[in-house]
Amino acid sequence: MKEKAIELYFVKKVKAMGGMAIKFVSPGFDGLPDRLVLLPKNKLAFVELKAPGKKPRALQIKRMEQLTSFGFKCFVVDTKEAVDVTIAELGGDAQ
Repeated sequence: MKEKAIELYFVKKVKAMGGMAIKFVSPGFDGLPDRLVLLPKNKLAFVELKAPGKKPRALQIKRMEQLTSFGFKCFVVDTKEAVDVTIAELGGDAQ
């Protein structure tokens, strides 16, 4: 399965929760996760989407560590099953 298919599945699941999974691009500040997830009731998370078996680069890991040190949730998702686990952790229905 390709990263794009996982990303589309993830976006669909977030929308089903009443949220938005915004493609996150920050010129001049590399390494940030792919998606900014905004959910009802002030929930916010960052998600890095990868092809199955692929791992984040060192800079991506550093950025996610910085974000989690501020109290934000960060996830790395590389399968549809990982999407379902992430959705459940964010308070949604994984089904």
